[in-house]
Amino acid sequence: MKVSKHGGAAAMLIAMLLVAVAGCGETVIDDVKTEDAIAQNLESSLDKKVASVECPSGVEVKTGVSFDCTVKLTDGKRETATLKVLNEDADVEVTDLESVSQGKGE
Repeated sequence: MKVSKHGGAAAMLIAMLLVAVAGCGETVIDDVKTEDAIAQNLESSLDKKVASVECPSGVEVKTGVSFDCTVKLTDGKRETATLKVLNEDADVEVTDLESVSQGKGE
């Protein structure tokens, strides 16, 4: 369950070229580069200590497509970063960053 929204321009300013060419002629976002960029951005801009970031593989480079990545912080908290593909050059930006409530036993 998403419980709180983090505001501020720092979380919104991740724009990068993240392209990997996949088979069948389609171009997809490079999930490993995206994960690294998110971690670096959160650590430098928002002073968060990131343990790991997981983004889906195979996200097609298509303007307007959004996808979510799961961010695990070193303190055990989780966040969801929502990214949006800005253009056919595979520039993306974080459009939202939300804390994820954890149930008992997690």
